[in-house]
Parts: sequence; C-alpha cells; structure tokens
Amino acid sequence: MMRRARGEIAALAALAVAALGLLTFAEVADEMAEGDSHVIDEQILLALRSPTNPSDPIGPGWVELGVSDVTALGGYIVLTFLVVSVVVYLLVIGKWRNAVMVSGASVSGVFLSELLKVQFGRPRPELVPQLAEVHSLSFPSGHAMLSAVIYLTLGALLARFHKRKRERALIMVYAVLVTMMVGASRVYLGVHWPTDVLAGWALGAAWAAVWWLVAWRFLRDRQETEDDIRETDANIMH
Repeated sequence: MMRRARGEIAALAALAVAALGLLTFAEVADEMAEGDSHVIDEQILLALRSPTNPSDPIGPGWVELGVSDVTALGGYIVLTFLVVSVVVYLLVIGKWRNAVMVSGASVSGVFLSELLKVQFGRPRPELVPQLAEVHSLSFPSGHAMLSAVIYLTLGALLARFHKRKRERALIMVYAVLVTMMVGASRVYLGVHWPTDVLAGWALGAAWAAVWWLVAWRFLRDRQETEDDIRETDANIMH
C-alpha cells in the first residue's frame, strides 16, 4: 500500500513537470515568434563576451576549453553511445520494458527536436562569433532538449533502484545539473540564443516526464495483474 502511494505521488509530480514544461515551452515559443525575447537574448549573449572583443568569451582560457568539453555531453555521438550502452545492458539483464522506455524517449525526442527546428526555422545567432561548429537551425536547442530527455530519463530509471530518498534525490540532482550545464554551454559558445536553451530544457523535461508516466502506468498495470493472479492462486489453495 505504501509503495503504491509513493508511486501515485511520483506520478502526480511527473504530471506537474510535464504540464509546467509544456506551458513554459509554449510561452517561450510565442515570445520568440513575436520577437519580444530578442532584446534579452542579445543582452545575455553580449554579457558573456569581452566588451572590446566579441570573439573573446569572458573568463580565462581554461573556462572555454572546459565548456567545450561540457557541451560534448549533449552531442549526438555521446548521447547515442550512452543510450545504446544503457539499452543493451537493460536487455542483457532482462529489463526489456525499461529498455523500451529509454529508447522510446530518446528516439522520439530526436524526431520531435528536428521537427520543431524546421517548424520554427530560427537561424543561429550571428551577434557574436560562434565558438563551435553548427549546421542546423536554432530553436529549440537540440543539445538542451535531448540532454533533458536522456539524462532525466536515465536519472529517473537509476533512482528507481535505490530505496533511500537522499540517494534518489542525489541522482536526480546530478541529472538536472548535467542538463543545465550542457544547455548553458551552448549560450556561452554563442551557438544558441538563451531562449533556444530555455525552450529545450522545458520541452525536454516535459518529454521525459511524459515517458516516465507511460512507463509507470504500464508497470503499475502489470504489477496489479500479477497481484491479482497471486491473490487468485492463494484463494484456490485455501
């Protein structure tokens, strides 16, 4: 009973995250489309560059190198390797339902990100020199969105295997931290407007929450079916 109650509370929290994320994305997208966010976008990008040399980001040289390493954590190669490795591991240990959740959330997130980029058609910033090579459109940030989808999904999956609240909380804090760092690195490198990243974070968190809810509902129904079978068997035995 206690386990079921905790599951219901977690589901309500995930539903709240999904709703808030979708509302935030819709609001940011609307502001971006109307041009209302352009001033603050420019101010933030310029604040991260030297006033006398826009090609020089603020901070010592090692910061730029570190940010370049961080941004790679949200790249397609790293995320693909991570997802494939986790899915293969889950299949090997017989957790195929979890494998489906991770792969489903990740693949659908990629398609959604690319679809929205084409739909909005926002070009990359040209206000400051870009410190990383990019070729796709800008809104929403694919790095921010896919980092949110994948790291939050994996964080939630890993947290399920820990009973103590502080352990689960620590795992989710790290998942959120990596997601935030990847998104912030895109703005620092000048390859995304801040609102691109904010929209990516919001939609990515919502997408991860939606897939968590789908997995929770499926596993809950399966658990209830197994409980009913055990109860029936027990009644027959008596």
